[in-house]
Amino acid sequence: MPFLIVGVLFYFMIIRPQQKQQKERKAMIDALKKGDRIVTVGGIYGELVALKEDYVTLKVADKVEIKVSRNGIGSVVND
Repeated sequence: MPFLIVGVLFYFMIIRPQQKQQKERKAMIDALKKGDRIVTVGGIYGELVALKEDYVTLKVADKVEIKVSRNGIGSVVND
């Protein structure tokens, strides 16, 4: 019986919040569009110029574009 209580507590304190964060992150990445300003998990700021299935292309300066994995996107920057 105590193991069941610990299991339920573990689910509601650890697993469920983590699943919620994963859903929110997926929704944020799925909602990206050209022109959005983002910051990568490495701290690079840029503007989305192209979106592919596995990666995005960021414009970080004039005539400077880099490819970044979708998993490398940290957040959308609201100016």
